[in-house]
Amino acid sequence: MQRITQVDSFTDKPFAGNPAGVCVMERPRDERWMRDVAREMNLAETAFLRRRDADGAFDLRWFTPAVEVDLCGHATLASAHVLWESRLLKDDEPARFHTKSGLLTCRRQGAWIEMDFPATAPVPIDPPGGLLEALGVTDARFVGRSRFDAFVELADEATLRAVQPDMGQLKRIDARGVIVTARASTKPYDFVSRFFAPRSGVDEDPVTGSAHCALAPYWRERLKKDDMLAHQASQRGGVVRVVPKGDRVLLYGQAVTVLRCELVE
Repeated sequence: MQRITQVDSFTDKPFAGNPAGVCVMERPRDERWMRDVAREMNLAETAFLRRRDADGAFDLRWFTPAVEVDLCGHATLASAHVLWESRLLKDDEPARFHTKSGLLTCRRQGAWIEMDFPATAPVPIDPPGGLLEALGVTDARFVGRSRFDAFVELADEATLRAVQPDMGQLKRIDARGVIVTARASTKPYDFVSRFFAPRSGVDEDPVTGSAHCALAPYWRERLKKDDMLAHQASQRGGVVRVVPKGDRVLLYGQAVTVLRCELVE
């Protein structure tokens, strides 16, 4: 039987943050099997990893219930957490993952997990047709595009929390998802965000690590800070500490195991 662990990421308590499935595969599996399992789990992402014989690192892939994605922060955080918790790695041993976004490395830092990810700073663009209308906003301080997503800064945190997007319209935007952000008015946070990805099968993602690869360099330029604390203002909510480092971003989060199960085959 194949074990699957469900982990809540970017939180220090159960039933908050972003849930991810983690499947450490005991033998090679084909893509169709991974897609079927991800649909069955029906979480924002399910991570599939298998140890490489050559270097001790793991191959890692991420699937939503609908598609495979090129980068996922919360499921990477969950994967590293499972490897240490299950003693597949020692506490002082880094978790290294070969992915479609290159080599990703995670390390334990006390109660937190540090993830070394590529920065995906947004560049300004003219608002794509229908984007602001789909979000239900009439004005934006910035509209851009990161490697994966459309990116919108709103006037303030209250406006961001009030956004009720039309998911049908958002599906027409040519991007993996839409990052919406604002300067935080709630202490101790520096900025807040939300992430919508109906085109990828996830209407609103609870906490999105990969979105912070764009948010971190963006807010560093505006806040002139090298170490920031971010809150993703979804219903579940989550906390991400970000430290931009040139073309990389260090993301810090916590994780909690909530469920272990066995897939009957």
